[in-house]
Amino acid sequence: MGLGIIGWLVIGIVAGWLAEKVMGRNHGLLTNLIVGVIGALLGGFISNNIFGTPVGGFNFVTLIVAFLGACLLLFLLGLVKRRA
Repeated sequence: MGLGIIGWLVIGIVAGWLAEKVMGRNHGLLTNLIVGVIGALLGGFISNNIFGTPVGGFNFVTLIVAFLGACLLLFLLGLVKRRA
C-alpha cells in the first residue's frame, strides 16, 4: 500500500526535521518538508536498488529510510556548498 499525499507530507516533515537536528542545520518547515520528501525518494531508491529491499507504506521503516536519505542529502549539499 502506497502513501497518500498526507502521508508523504507527514513523513517528509518528520524526516526533514530529524535530519536537520542531527546534521546541525537550521531550516524552516517548508525546507524540512522538501528535504524530507527528496530524502525519502533518495533513501527509497538506495534501499530498493542497492539493498534489494523495497520500502513503502506509512510505517517506522519508511520514516527511517526517509530520515537516512535526508541526512545523506544534507551531507551531499554541504559538500557541494563548501566547494562553491
